[in-house]
Amino acid sequence: MTFNQPEKRNAVSYDMWQAIPQIVSAFASDGEVRVVVMRGAGDKAFVSGADISEFEKKRGSADAIEVYERATAAAHAALKGLEKPLIAMIRGYCVGGGVAVALAADIRVSADDGQFAVPAARLGLGYGYRGIRDLVQLVGPSFAKEIFFTARRFNAEEAKAMGLVNRIVPAAELEAATRALAEMIAGNAPLTVRAAKAAVAEHAKDPDERDLKRIEELVAECFASEDYVEGRRAFMEKRRPQFKGR
Repeated sequence: MTFNQPEKRNAVSYDMWQAIPQIVSAFASDGEVRVVVMRGAGDKAFVSGADISEFEKKRGSADAIEVYERATAAAHAALKGLEKPLIAMIRGYCVGGGVAVALAADIRVSADDGQFAVPAARLGLGYGYRGIRDLVQLVGPSFAKEIFFTARRFNAEEAKAMGLVNRIVPAAELEAATRALAEMIAGNAPLTVRAAKAAVAEHAKDPDERDLKRIEELVAECFASEDYVEGRRAFMEKRRPQFKGR
């Protein structure tokens, strides 16, 4: 999925927010898709935030703000609800709403020119609990405070040190490295990967909201699958398994 507005450093427009759930749904329902990658068009930015030029029209009244926020909430819910692995391939600017989009990914791979910031404190914007919680869970309370309090820009090395990104690669190697990672994941048992992703998601929830029964069901589905049989046979026969996701 490409955020395609390079002339505005891939700032996300209202129409783009609306398109995200449709795109994610298409990936989710396609049995040939094992891994999804998000990227920004061009070589300047992943996502530089929401398209502020639309705010006067799209967020100029209480009713308009409510409509806009419903669209962004649906987009983030779709990204977080995707059961397949989601990788953010980050080049250049990853700012504001771009960080929130990246946080929805399971793995974040950054080029060495990555730049990260949440400039809410410079704009007077307020962040809700869930957005803050997602960042805290990834980088911890102290770094989350530094990111929000200073509103400054962090380079890729700083982001990796905080745990905001998983790895850094040279910009020229970003696409190849991300593709290799995606292909490695895609070669593994889809039901096992799905169960692991679901378990991590439940762990991130408040304890009284966790659906552990669902995790048990997903694990049982792994053991009852054709892929489990194939995995055992491939191990004994010293060959690569051919998983089907069933």
